[in-house]
Amino acid sequence: MKTIAKLAAAALLSAATVAVTTSSASAYVVCNREGECWHTAHPFRYPANTVYIHPDGWAWGARDHYRWHEHDGRGYWRGGLWIKL
Repeated sequence: MKTIAKLAAAALLSAATVAVTTSSASAYVVCNREGECWHTAHPFRYPANTVYIHPDGWAWGARDHYRWHEHDGRGYWRGGLWIKL
């Protein structure tokens, strides 16, 4: 009986671990009109008509011309420069 209880506890612990680690991350891909893209955790209020916000799984097509940039802090890319918000 102790073995069954241990197996049940291990199964419950495993299921809880999977449930916690598979929660969806809230991330977005943001691209400006110049084709510069970056990741952000929050869709900030960007200046009007300057960016497109896509879900994290979004990818550009084979014929699209985008450039990927990384960044520090809160802001957006414009003309190859990181503009802090």
